[in-house]
Amino acid sequence: MPLSFPGNPGYPPGRADGNRTGQHMTTTALVLTRYDRLGASSRLRTMQYLPALAAAGIAAEVRPFFDDAYVEALNAGQGPGRAVPGYYLRRWRDLRAARGDLLWLEKEAFPWLPSWFERIALPRHLPLVCDYDDAVFHRYDLHRSAVVRAMLGRKIDRLMRRAALVTAGNAYLAGRARAAGAARVEIVPTVVDAAAYDTAPLPPGDGRPRIGWIGSPGTWETYMQPLLPMLQDMAREHGALIRAVGTGPGPETEQLERLPWAEETESRLIQSMDIGIMPLDDSPWARGKCGYKLIQYMACGLPVIASPVGVNREIVEDGVTGFLVTTDAEWRAALARLLADAGLRRRMGAEGRRRMEERYSLQVWGPRVAQMLRQVAGP
Repeated sequence: MPLSFPGNPGYPPGRADGNRTGQHMTTTALVLTRYDRLGASSRLRTMQYLPALAAAGIAAEVRPFFDDAYVEALNAGQGPGRAVPGYYLRRWRDLRAARGDLLWLEKEAFPWLPSWFERIALPRHLPLVCDYDDAVFHRYDLHRSAVVRAMLGRKIDRLMRRAALVTAGNAYLAGRARAAGAARVEIVPTVVDAAAYDTAPLPPGDGRPRIGWIGSPGTWETYMQPLLPMLQDMAREHGALIRAVGTGPGPETEQLERLPWAEETESRLIQSMDIGIMPLDDSPWARGKCGYKLIQYMACGLPVIASPVGVNREIVEDGVTGFLVTTDAEWRAALARLLADAGLRRRMGAEGRRRMEERYSLQVWGPRVAQMLRQVAGP
């Protein structure tokens, strides 16, 4: 069944899009996502575009690979259990029954299976659009197992080469697609719905400024844990608190509070922060990231501090919307300056919001993505 979203009428394939004369038929797209709503990449890279697609005459039918139960288990540190074969079988059936004008695929059709599965299963009568918001190819070509590297190292490249269009979240991913021989590559940043984020601050009652972070348990462990001693020292020194959203379970301290993530509350939680941070290491995987949390911070009018890795260097205008920092000393200096100057926080936050609206909003990119898909689908 097509998913129902505000503005998405959920037309079945082949139905006219409301024109009673039937002269203008709806373009129908089968959207094969990696996850359901709880998966950030699927929610942001495809599902949030459904109203814009409907407005452009594109009826989208969304078929996730993994369900929300899988994501919940993953975030809780649990295994997927016995459900995995069912996910592959369902995807195979979706592809065998594919109809319409266009196939929009997130990342790959069959994770961890050789490319010949996709070569057999992907329908040749449908133009293929592939979307990438992280360096998924590095899961294979940089894997510690030589067998995985040999069998799957070029899998994503083959998909990119087959696609009529590759949409990539940043220049690093787009460069890989071009090197793979993709026919057409477009950079489409991961964006936010500007209407869903408010710049009005929601300060907690204790008066302590919040150093904010939002993400997943995996990114918390990889990128935030190494900085946590320094961040807690800074919070202690300036009477601040680290507000961390989406870390998963773990200990709290006088300087650290952990809050659960939920789609319904994430924008308000960010509004309750005073500074948004995004540390990264300079690794191949990190270079493929799309800086979404920075755009969320900016949407709520927060100044940001980020590592100058990958697309972060494009999103953050250093000294204007926030600071790009590398060393421990630079992190401390940037935090100290923003924690001590509320006026600077407001000015940088206002510039960040303006930059988000102009470059990283769904209002700008929704019509653009819809036009790309219509061009691929043809008349």
